[in-house]
Amino acid sequence: MSRYREADLSRLRVGSVADRPTRVRVEDFARPLDPAAAKAVLAALPDQLGALAAREVVARVVAAHRAARPVVAMLGGHVVKVGVAPCLIRLVEKGVITHLAMNGAAAIHDVEIARSGRTSEDVEANLHAGSFGMVDETGDFMNGALAEGARRGEGLGETWGRALVEARAPHLAHSLLAAAYAKAVPATVHVAIGTDTIHHHPRCDGAALGAASLRDFRILAATLSEAAGAVVLNLGSAVIMPEVFLKALSVARNLGASLDHLTTVNLDQIQHYRPRVNVVERPTRGAGSRGLTLTGHHEILLPVLSAAILAEI
Repeated sequence: MSRYREADLSRLRVGSVADRPTRVRVEDFARPLDPAAAKAVLAALPDQLGALAAREVVARVVAAHRAARPVVAMLGGHVVKVGVAPCLIRLVEKGVITHLAMNGAAAIHDVEIARSGRTSEDVEANLHAGSFGMVDETGDFMNGALAEGARRGEGLGETWGRALVEARAPHLAHSLLAAAYAKAVPATVHVAIGTDTIHHHPRCDGAALGAASLRDFRILAATLSEAAGAVVLNLGSAVIMPEVFLKALSVARNLGASLDHLTTVNLDQIQHYRPRVNVVERPTRGAGSRGLTLTGHHEILLPVLSAAILAEI
């Protein structure tokens, strides 16, 4: 036993997700663009700076797809919140994205959208009211599924995707985790314990959570063992996914993977230090490798880019 006092999480006051005001509804989500229209938009842009980079990203994803190389999409929570999941789901269903990796926030928003059609609370207001993250259904569902997944020896992504499919969540068609599970595409969730609202739910089992996320790390490292000719997209994660990616890539390289002809892309509203060095710069020193950055709003860039990729395949 520790010498130090712990907070008693069993005494937390929790409410219902149905009563919590939210900022994001499934009705607000993107409707995937017509691929021909997206291709025309990219073609109309000037041959300068970000427009050139956007066209190169499309070309490199398409080349990886045609060569049967991995295309890994790493997500931060904001990407799910702004409603672009339908665009990424199309890339999963068409076999373009071959591995989804996300932080815990992205998984929580994905599960809430699938089950309730709503997500994203007012953090500041609810923090001062003592109610931030204090909804029972999300933590109960995700931690209950985690317990079952631990018994099955699954990772977090597979656990939550399977649970959503088996529960026939009302908005399943908008869930990245469910889409990946249905297509047998690896979906991995990489958490830092204490960063996500389901961690303070009384049902959270830290041992199961850590074991499942560690399993997902090993699954990502296995995908990156085929890094040569692959494309890795970091979409809106400033810290967790760039750090996880760098370590998983180090494991893959240690086990013999080539990093030649690897393409990495960081797409975010601003360019942060870790994505720049851990995703764009450090991994792309091999022959034929390329690191690219795109700066802009996810809700604008991702629908255009995803549809333009589909236009080429």
